[in-house]
Amino acid sequence: MSSCMEKDIEKILLSQEELKNRVAQLGAQISADYAGKEPVLVSVLRGSYIFMADLTRAIDCMCRVDFMAVSSYGSGTASSGQVNILKDLSDSIEGKDIIVVEDILDSGNTLFYLMQVLQARHPASIKLCTLLDKPSRRTKPIQADYSGFEVPDAFVVGYGLDYDEKYRNLPYIGILKPQVYEKG
Repeated sequence: MSSCMEKDIEKILLSQEELKNRVAQLGAQISADYAGKEPVLVSVLRGSYIFMADLTRAIDCMCRVDFMAVSSYGSGTASSGQVNILKDLSDSIEGKDIIVVEDILDSGNTLFYLMQVLQARHPASIKLCTLLDKPSRRTKPIQADYSGFEVPDAFVVGYGLDYDEKYRNLPYIGILKPQVYEKG
């Protein structure tokens, strides 16, 4: 990987191999839980796109995918608390089994709001699958039904997660050096 990005990484938190193995385990669990059903996986863009692609390939039952884009960060490092739906689902979810796929469950503000919005659309069921869980930052009463890894309160990037739209293409998850996001 390019040294222009790696120089900004303080530490690799989760290797490419660890991510691959855990995503396979999550896929197997979802496959077992939804055997005979056809869940709709809803990717919360943009951070979850790599996780969503790998997770979808790891699921053995029939499934559909859809996408939403929401924003609560802007270009900062902490949630603003204001949630905006930038792209809504393409199809109705009424009566369907929904799995919301997210990159990270942090304060919970965005996902708490999003889960309420989706629940109001009357799905048969709704579950949350997050790659990373940062419970130390939680301010809303929400938890994942499927969780990849619990991570410390550090600014993480890679495998789809970004800082200011950069670092998404790192094949691992790393802790960003504070001096990168504390500039300005």
